[in-house]
Amino acid sequence: GDPENFLSTLPIHQDGSCNGLQHYAALGRDYFGGEQVNLLPGDDPRDVYSGVCDRVKKEVTQAAAYDKGDLDPSSGDKDAYNRKLCARLLDGLVDRKVVKQTVMTSVYGVTYIGARRQIQSRLEEKLQDIQAKGLIPENDDSDKIVKQCASFLASITLQSLKGLFSEAREIMDWLGLMAGIVSRQGQPMKWVTPLGLPVVQPYRRESMKVVSTVLQSMQLNLEDEMVPVSSRRQRSAFPPNFIHSLDSTHMMMTAFEMDRRGLPFAAVHDSYWCHAGNVDEMNTILRDCFIELYSNTILEDLHCSLQMQYPDAYFPPVPPRGTLDLNRVRDSKYFFN
Repeated sequence: GDPENFLSTLPIHQDGSCNGLQHYAALGRDYFGGEQVNLLPGDDPRDVYSGVCDRVKKEVTQAAAYDKGDLDPSSGDKDAYNRKLCARLLDGLVDRKVVKQTVMTSVYGVTYIGARRQIQSRLEEKLQDIQAKGLIPENDDSDKIVKQCASFLASITLQSLKGLFSEAREIMDWLGLMAGIVSRQGQPMKWVTPLGLPVVQPYRRESMKVVSTVLQSMQLNLEDEMVPVSSRRQRSAFPPNFIHSLDSTHMMMTAFEMDRRGLPFAAVHDSYWCHAGNVDEMNTILRDCFIELYSNTILEDLHCSLQMQYPDAYFPPVPPRGTLDLNRVRDSKYFFN
């Protein structure tokens, strides 16, 4: 009866926009990447998945451009033929859903093989549309062609991401390089978050022990500090784990400030919850905390820490940053929304 005085206890949530890429863009001061994930103010929310999709569609259309008679499998250049065939089969069929999972998992270090599998799953849903183009040679297996198309599209999608998030991509590559250097010292990657939480990556090579009993033999996985570290897993896992440690830091900084002000707060990853009457204040707090977090010399501190731990190893300097002004996050309506 009286909505103005009704005490609501429903949680209202505000979500980040492809939050992992937001953190990468902030680390690298990546202007164009930051624009795609709403670190900059705009009249409408930017959709990074659509942004990448538009670039991919443009590349596919350009690759598909042809004269009527030039799609000849006997021309001798098999790679060029396969590329053009895939482009023509996919032209007009690429949409946001096809690239979304690859964009989403790029922050977790998705590989080319992983991206190909993700895209292949989406293309299999479009198999009838692909076949309807009538370009698949009679003797060719449709499943094989779809896999070729997925390979073609995975390359373009990953390249488009690299173009959109250039400084962020350099940061990702640099983090992987740091972990590789540490693993060559025979040590797991370890670091301390801006809130002082120590983190150690546990990834070691697989080691098995066979235990024989009266009834059977069993294989047990050994997890022991005497087992050598897995350089490959240390290197591939560090960039996403480092970003996870920073997004959790942002969440905790927001939680501490909400608690200091006596405001109820809950969160799941990058989904922040509060009561309806506190949404405006929470939005201000989470933006201020994000700016405060990335005003620190996070990468320089990591570089200095590693150099002190392993004085005999050479660690390349932190990559140059872009021109993104973090203070503009305060005015970005769609940063979290």
